Amino acid sequence: MEKEITFIVEESQDGGFEARALGFLIFTEAETVEDLNKMAQDAVNCHFDEGERPGVIRLHMVGQGPFGL
Repeated sequence: MEKEITFIVEESQDGGFEARALGFLIFTEAETVEDLNKMAQDAVNCHFDEGERPGVIRLHMVGQGPFGL
């Protein structure tokens, strides 16, 4: 089974987005979701050795406000 890592993503008070990895001391931020995806990949590559890197990186958005059903 392929390893994966999940980031909890929230909107930053200063604008943009902040992401924290679950179970790891990894944090990153960016102005757009597209840039955040790239920054999360870069942070994972820096944190793990090549043979230990998770193959799947998930970004889980939280705090998006209310929505209608």
